[in-house]
Amino acid sequence: MNYKFKTKPYAHQLTALEKSWNKETYAYFMEMGTGKTKVLIDNMDMLYDKGKIDGALIIAPKGVIKTWYEQELPTHLPQHIENVTVLWQPNITKKQQENLDSLFQLGTDLHILIMNVEAFSTEKGVKFATKFLNSHRTIMAIDESTTIKTPTAHRTKNIVRLGKYSKYRRIMTGSPVTKNPLDLYTQCEFLDPYLLDFASYYAFRNRYAVMKTMHIRGRSIQTVNAFQNLAELSEKVKGFSYRVLKEDCLDLPKKVYMKRQINLSADQQRLYDQMRKEALATLNGKTVTTMTALTQLMRLHQITCGHFTADDGSTQAIKNNRIDELMNVLDEIEGKAIIWAHYQYDIKNIIKEVVKVHGPGSIVDYYGLTPQSERQDNIKKFQEDDKCRFLVGTTQTGGYGITLTAANTVIYYSNGYDLEKRLQSEDRAHRIGQKKSVTYVDILTDKTVDEKIVKSLRKKINIASEVLGEELKEWI
Repeated sequence: MNYKFKTKPYAHQLTALEKSWNKETYAYFMEMGTGKTKVLIDNMDMLYDKGKIDGALIIAPKGVIKTWYEQELPTHLPQHIENVTVLWQPNITKKQQENLDSLFQLGTDLHILIMNVEAFSTEKGVKFATKFLNSHRTIMAIDESTTIKTPTAHRTKNIVRLGKYSKYRRIMTGSPVTKNPLDLYTQCEFLDPYLLDFASYYAFRNRYAVMKTMHIRGRSIQTVNAFQNLAELSEKVKGFSYRVLKEDCLDLPKKVYMKRQINLSADQQRLYDQMRKEALATLNGKTVTTMTALTQLMRLHQITCGHFTADDGSTQAIKNNRIDELMNVLDEIEGKAIIWAHYQYDIKNIIKEVVKVHGPGSIVDYYGLTPQSERQDNIKKFQEDDKCRFLVGTTQTGGYGITLTAANTVIYYSNGYDLEKRLQSEDRAHRIGQKKSVTYVDILTDKTVDEKIVKSLRKKINIASEVLGEELKEWI
């Protein structure tokens, strides 16, 4: 393919582009870590350079919209493409309004609007997206398209309807089927209502699902009993999609790093601001020891994780978005994953939520409260039992000396401060016996010590020696 890319595509990314770049509708079913975001950006660039589009609407989960804006587009968008890029925010300030208005200025620039999928549940978000689509020749793309898998959801209906205003449409996800094959319908309907040759969701369901009638309290309810004709469905989907798994990509780097950003809840923000003031008062004008510094850091870090230690020593929960983001990530990945968390409270919470969604046999633990007699059995189960997809533990306990090569995704739900433990825990999956690229996902709260901890660890900085005195104040 003769195109001047800003960043060189891997072979599998080039194949994806060759199959799709000038098609009106296409699906990139590419596993997390294989670079589907770059493929979409390159596709967008090529359409723009050919004069086919002058606008792009990118719809993504809350956790990744800032990554699109701050990292992916600046990294992969060629310098010769003049662009106006705006990140949607629900609370529109005067400055934000000016940014939004710039999308409608006349010129030859590529206008890019990035919106979170939740915005399409609101009248304000739908109205603005409609205005943008009606004012531009666009490509409209949904990152993690399983967010529109529910046919009855308000945002699903709005996004499917708005798709008609865009000539070029793309969906992107590593796991197009998270629960059952029926998840595919609305994702494909967004691309083209007639792509699967069914006029309605119910006609699609009747073809590929075997329904059973249940009678509950005098009411008849239809439930899915089994599935049928799946080979036929698979062949249909192949006609407009490109599937990539990590194991297929021998060209991928051995380690891929990603982050998922969340915001503090209102309760967290209030407590965080209060604790931050107290920490600064404690540190003001005093000689600070490493232990004192890390104690202040830990208190703030706990709040970002959704809990704090009360005066009586008990752990109190705070409403937060972290566990929801973790469950979103687990929905998006294929295969097995390790989940590292810094606090025992986090681990208990993770186990409860994973069991609720994926069943009791889906997760094992490896941390301080795991009995010695069960630890090796848990590792064996994770490595060998296909039904066991997740292992959750602390880097303090599980970060050394064990092999977890069954996983090719490692999620840091909450990080510790010790660089050695971070590096060692990364290597539990990335070691002899691992045949795939390994993706590392950090869940972090924006503009807090949580984010700064992750940045330092990725830069191979020992936090304990960094967060002293005046330097700690910069952190806080």
